[in-house]
Amino acid sequence: MIYSADIKKLPRHYLPVDFEIKDWEGLLPFFQELEEREIESVTALEQWLKDASELEAAISEEVCWRQIKMTCDTENKDLEASFTYFMMEIQPKMQPYSDRLNKKLLDSPFINELDTNKYFTYLRNVKKNIDLFEEKNIPLIAELNVLQQQFGVIAGKMTVNVNGQEYTLQQAARFLEDPDRNLREEVYHKINKRRLEDKVALNELFSTLLAKRNEVALNAGFKSYTEFRFLELGRFDYTPEDCFQFHEAVKVHVMPLVNELYEAKKKKLGLDTLRPWDIDAEPKGVKPLHPFESGTELTEKAINCFNQLKPFFGDCLQKMKTLGHLDLDSRKGKAPGGYNCPLAESGAPFIFMNAAGQLDDVTTMVHEGGHAIHSFLSHPLELNGFKDYPMEIAEVASMSMELFSMEYWNVFFKTPEELHRAKEQQLERVITIFPWIAIIDKFQHWIYKNPNHSVAERANAWIEISDEFTSPVLNYDGLDDYRSYGWQRQLHLYEVPFYYIEYGIAQLGAIGMWQQFKKDKEAALNHYINALSLGATTTLPKLFNAAGLEFNFSPEYISKLMRFVKSEMEA
Repeated sequence: MIYSADIKKLPRHYLPVDFEIKDWEGLLPFFQELEEREIESVTALEQWLKDASELEAAISEEVCWRQIKMTCDTENKDLEASFTYFMMEIQPKMQPYSDRLNKKLLDSPFINELDTNKYFTYLRNVKKNIDLFEEKNIPLIAELNVLQQQFGVIAGKMTVNVNGQEYTLQQAARFLEDPDRNLREEVYHKINKRRLEDKVALNELFSTLLAKRNEVALNAGFKSYTEFRFLELGRFDYTPEDCFQFHEAVKVHVMPLVNELYEAKKKKLGLDTLRPWDIDAEPKGVKPLHPFESGTELTEKAINCFNQLKPFFGDCLQKMKTLGHLDLDSRKGKAPGGYNCPLAESGAPFIFMNAAGQLDDVTTMVHEGGHAIHSFLSHPLELNGFKDYPMEIAEVASMSMELFSMEYWNVFFKTPEELHRAKEQQLERVITIFPWIAIIDKFQHWIYKNPNHSVAERANAWIEISDEFTSPVLNYDGLDDYRSYGWQRQLHLYEVPFYYIEYGIAQLGAIGMWQQFKKDKEAALNHYINALSLGATTTLPKLFNAAGLEFNFSPEYISKLMRFVKSEMEA
């Protein structure tokens, strides 16, 4: 099949072509019409679904743009006010109508005439949303949607001075690769001390979020926020117990490899003791990798890289560039992190990141580029709900692209030696990311199991869990204060609770995709494209199967994949 990046904005048939979402009063007539419409056949029901989907897509795109603009400039109060207005004044009024529309669908006498295969996951999600809805939660959820964004506002203001120049924390992180150990240590302390300046504000923000999330779950009749959130995230195919199994598997099968890597790093640097500011360092005489100078250069090189992998992939990034859907450079006042934001109506998504000229930025770009490909491939699907793919397969899309694209990183690294170093560091990251995933996920399980904990208990739990997954090769002596608040740098804890185990599940899937790629590039890419084109139209295990993968994160499977990665590193 020939795929095209010439993505088109969805034509409107239900909403006026020039309709803009400004306030609730403008939206209300469409919700009322959908609620009151008589449905007298399965054909009419399917048309009703299409009309509702068109409304959903327009609303989704509107709120996405408001969030994008706000994260690109957290200091602009008008942009923040625009996002807040939507979340506090429009979203809450939509929710009762959405619930009634969901019930109208499930109560329809024609629902049994719908194609079972086509609508299975869609209807499952509708039922899920009904089970989650509780009118008392509407104002709480509105507050949460606004409060969550305050993390970016606080973190976006964080800067440090290095050698007389101001840097964002993302920009300053590149000094941690410098061969000068004294400089690395200085910058490490500066970054962490700057974070500590906002530790109270970030603790208070998190405590507020925690209390409100717990209240939401109890209001909806759930025993805990864990139970509520697992359903909300659509985790139909695995349980908290599976997550606990994953944590143990990381200890047993991944940590020995991490220890080996850190021992090798210590030897490479000629150190008696490996400190946290040494992890990303280069030996004396070796310049840190510097794959690009600016976001513009990163864009061009990423397009070139994707073109070599598959021209369709490069075309997708080129389309986003043409539309102005890339904001890549780190700057003061910009929210931290990176994301790909699908735009339900327009089709071509938006990539946001904080590039500072490091290898990690290349990884982030191709990672978000993988998400973008997913957005392009799922856009033609008939209903908005068909495109709402599970996050586990979404991260397979992004993490597989990190590994696929390595074969063409010569566009970023001009010498064989630099290219070898880049690939080596990327594969090290594939292994070392697992302990961090396990820490974040296990910490979240502890938090929501113990919602009434104190700030001191939170810090102690974080340290205890971190210790389980921290290599004994790494020396943290004298750094307890930094470590106690290390969790505050992870935006997912604030903005998307319980989201993180997805990266672990998906990393296993990505390694499996890479195994396929090493054997047969075209077959692997076909599996990849086929799976992503399905969107959310089938179950998670079947999406993995479509990609030629097992949906499996057992200790045995993890051990097998780790052996493969190790063999590739030694090759």
